[in-house]
Amino acid sequence: MTVALMWEARAAADRGEELLAWARAQSVDGTPLRRETFRAPQDRVLVITWWDAPYDADLPELPEPDAALVIRPVHRWRFESVGDD
Repeated sequence: MTVALMWEARAAADRGEELLAWARAQSVDGTPLRRETFRAPQDRVLVITWWDAPYDADLPELPEPDAALVIRPVHRWRFESVGDD
């Protein structure tokens, strides 16, 4: 089974590039099948990692950034693949 972990944060004012650089520099224990980093308006940063694991597996996640770097707690979601359409 493939599980995708999504990590999304919104940067504090004028700190979007810093948050993006911070997220890109973070490593996770183990080796995901794939990892992608995205950015969006309002200085949001999204990181998705894909893992070959059961849905409820204990998987490594990106940490919380320093509170001064973000305007709210990180949002996290977990999804399982249902195959390609």
